[in-house]
Amino acid sequence: MDHRLIRKLRPRLLTWLRRSRSGRVLFMKRFPYKDIKRATDGFQSIMYTTSHIAAYKARFQDGGVVLIKEMRDYDQGKDAFYREVQLLGRLHHRHLLALKGFSTGHKRLLVFDNIERGSLKEHLTDPLRTPLDWRTRLQIVIGVVAALEYLLLFNEPPMYHVSISSSSIMLDENFNAKLSDVGLQSSGENYVTVPHTSCAKDCMGQECGNIMFQLGVLILELITGQSADDGGADLVQWIREYRFCSSIHKMLDPDLGNSYDSRELKSLLAVAKLCVRYGDKPKTSILQFIEKISYVMKFN
Repeated sequence: MDHRLIRKLRPRLLTWLRRSRSGRVLFMKRFPYKDIKRATDGFQSIMYTTSHIAAYKARFQDGGVVLIKEMRDYDQGKDAFYREVQLLGRLHHRHLLALKGFSTGHKRLLVFDNIERGSLKEHLTDPLRTPLDWRTRLQIVIGVVAALEYLLLFNEPPMYHVSISSSSIMLDENFNAKLSDVGLQSSGENYVTVPHTSCAKDCMGQECGNIMFQLGVLILELITGQSADDGGADLVQWIREYRFCSSIHKMLDPDLGNSYDSRELKSLLAVAKLCVRYGDKPKTSILQFIEKISYVMKFN
C-alpha cells in the first residue's frame, strides 16, 4: 500500500477502530484448567520461557495443537487480566497468532491458535525438520514486518510490547509467520498495555528501538541459521563490522545451498543493518522507518 495513502487514511481508520471497540465485552471461550493441564502433559511441553511468561505446546482431545501462555507474577487482579484478554482478542491479522480463549484456574492462562508446525526456531535448529528454503525465509520477514505495521500504525492503542524471536514466532501449515508474544511481554511490567495517548508514528524511543533491534537479529538468524542466544551479540557484532560483506558467504546457512537470490540477500542484510542501527539510537519515527524497510524490501 502507498504510504502516502496510509498517512491520509490512518486518522479515519483509528476513529473507526475506537467506535468498533466500544460496547459490550468481546466473548472469549473459557477453557477448564484441568483440560489445559492434560493437554500440556502437566505443563511439561514447554516451547519457550521468560521471567514473566511460559509458553507450552498443547494437544487437546480433538487433535488440535495450540499454544498456551502462562502469565507469571501477574498481580494486577482479575479485572486487569480480563481487560488484557479483551484487548488481545480484538487483534486480527494474518501474521498474529489469534487468541482463542483463556483460563483463570490455578494459573492465568491464554489459549492461542493452531501451531501445528511449531516455532521458527525448531525449523532452524532441529536437524530432523525439513530446512526452510530462501523463499520461505524471505516471506517470514515480510510477514513479521506486516504484523509490526499493523500493531504500531493501525492499532489503537498501539502495541509496543511485542517480542520478536525465532522461539516466539510460530509457523502455520503454509509456513506463514505468526507473532505469538504481543501485549503481555516479559518487560518487567505486570500490566503492559500502552496508554491511549501514545502515538506510534512519532515513537522514537527505546520501545520502538527494541522492536526494530529484535527484527534485525531475527533476519540475521534466518540468513545464517545461527541461534540468537545472548541477544544475538555475535550476529550483531558481525553485521557491524566494516568489511562484513566479504564474509557473507561464510556466514550463510549451509541449508540454503545455492537457492538464494544474491540481490535479495543484500537487500535483506541492508534491512538488518538498518534495524540494528535504529535500535541503538532511534533518529526517525517508526512510521518513517517502516517506510524505509518496505522500500528496501522491494528489492529494486
